[in-house]
Amino acid sequence: MTTCLAFAMLAGCATAKVERAPLPSPLPTAQVTARGETAAVATANADAADDPAIWRNVADPAASLIVGTDKKAGLHVYDLKGVDRSFIDAGQVNNVDLRDMGAKGIVVVASDRNDRANSKLALFTLDPATARLTPRGMIASGAGEAYGVCLYQAGDALHAFMVLKDGTINQIAIDLGGAAFSGRIVRSMKLGTQSEGCAVDDRTGRLYVAEEDVGLWRFDAAADGATAPVKIAAADGQQIVADAEGVAIAPEGDAGGYLVVSSQGDNAYAVYRLADEGYVGRFRIAQGAIGATEETDGIDIVAGDFGADYPAGLMVAQDGINAPKAQNFKLVSWADVKRALDLP
Repeated sequence: MTTCLAFAMLAGCATAKVERAPLPSPLPTAQVTARGETAAVATANADAADDPAIWRNVADPAASLIVGTDKKAGLHVYDLKGVDRSFIDAGQVNNVDLRDMGAKGIVVVASDRNDRANSKLALFTLDPATARLTPRGMIASGAGEAYGVCLYQAGDALHAFMVLKDGTINQIAIDLGGAAFSGRIVRSMKLGTQSEGCAVDDRTGRLYVAEEDVGLWRFDAAADGATAPVKIAAADGQQIVADAEGVAIAPEGDAGGYLVVSSQGDNAYAVYRLADEGYVGRFRIAQGAIGATEETDGIDIVAGDFGADYPAGLMVAQDGINAPKAQNFKLVSWADVKRALDLP
């Protein structure tokens, strides 16, 4: 019998009180409202919608398209009214990105996690006239579970970054020749814990990756560049409330613009200047004529005119709670975000 038990009836057992530092509060957060939303993904009653990618039709901005993942089933293609124009059964594809490669087509790449032990890139081309995706092959992208993916275009060269669930980041050079695209891993990098969201600024060759419980990092995107990460922001409960999830770039001019990361823990988004990576503010997509966003995974932002509702750029954010329907994606005017944060 322990001493504590022996004397319990007489005096009880003292328990040392552990003092814990209070968690910091998030910094002030502005509000915007969505101007549109997509149809819900087909998979109901599940965490299914995950990541969007925007293609801007330069000749006819109102005819632009959005590719979105249902990570239980495949890829949807939506128009700016949110109409589900097509769906392709690609199985368990988690994140998606695209680049318009001119004569070689609009190349769409998704992180394929159908085999949890062996990641792959699933490649497609998007037909802007029919809003349909055509499969263009698979590329092995490293041992481990596929999670995040983002593309980097440098001239005619196209690279993909596969972010594995354990924080490994494999860079794959993609060959767009032939009916089936091919590729190879050209280098690897590593973050310490689970990571997913990523985006590349093609103008500066900088890769940004969100490590979910830790924060936001920058890498050199060049295949022969340094592999050491540079920390931009911590998931400290103030700027970013863990999980740090989707990452998107809103470019302006030759090297300016903004970097946005989903602060999933408090249903918000943190914004940083690309020029010096300084923090500029936070915002939330609140309830309006269209519902709010909650528990956002993937986001995308493309600058430019998308028509009257999105005159200075379009942001698309996954909505993790869209009751009573399945999850979907919300459409936000980037001009509304800049106005709410008083950005130049």
